[in-house]
Amino acid sequence: MKKLTLLFLAIAFQLSFAQTNRFIYQVTMKPDANDKASEFTEKAYLDISPTKSMFYGEKRMLRDSLISRNIKTGNWDRSQFEDLRSKIDFLVIKDLGTQKTSIQQRIARDNFEYEEDRKMVWKILPETTKIGEYKVQKAETEFAGRTWIAYFAQELPYQDGPYKFSGLPGLIVKVEDADGDYSFDLQETKKIAQMAEFQTFGSTVKLKRTDFKKQLAKYEKDPIATIQSQSQGQGFGGGRGRGNGGGGGGNRTQDPQRQKETEKRMKDEIAKNNNPIEKE
Repeated sequence: MKKLTLLFLAIAFQLSFAQTNRFIYQVTMKPDANDKASEFTEKAYLDISPTKSMFYGEKRMLRDSLISRNIKTGNWDRSQFEDLRSKIDFLVIKDLGTQKTSIQQRIARDNFEYEEDRKMVWKILPETTKIGEYKVQKAETEFAGRTWIAYFAQELPYQDGPYKFSGLPGLIVKVEDADGDYSFDLQETKKIAQMAEFQTFGSTVKLKRTDFKKQLAKYEKDPIATIQSQSQGQGFGGGRGRGNGGGGGGNRTQDPQRQKETEKRMKDEIAKNNNPIEKE
């Protein structure tokens, strides 16, 4: 009887460990360096399974779900997407076995994926405090042109965290940059049946991080030219799908006045996004 009890407990432990855990963060951002009073907040999810983790915006998940439903029904209403525009329009996927981190992001009509090639080196400090129900310890790192201060909880045995942050002996409960422009704060935890799945809506081009930055800079300099190039099959993916926050595209002829208004809106949005999370 005792052996059966121990076996049951062992199986229950393994099943519990095999579950996917979802950690819900509130992300606070000040993307416009010229208007620090303008602050945006969004919810983001960090799903952790035994083999990998994935970080993504809640609005990204809701938007992809809506797109999939509209494809099936053929009922497209663009007004449904107005509240789903996101500043967390990317996926961060960490392979917990190889310790490799890859980022998937769409630029206009093309999907891109690159592997993070910079190692995050932490300095663990003796300072401890309490955040919510967790006792946490302080750590610091220099990454992508910013100084980051993190607080991790050893009672949450995951060497992981939001965005690209990982490598501490416990889940990162809070992390913020020294300038106060970006912060990630754990709000809720739950167990889920399986990790979220996303459709790419076209092929994905894998490239180096430095080359991805060049493509992004090219788009930010002239978004309309980038979209037109991709629409004519001159982009990397040559795919046909929905655009990201940068807008659509396609071979449809647009009214000149409307196209001019769209171009102005896109350039205004890019101009206000002059304080990115990664400065380098």
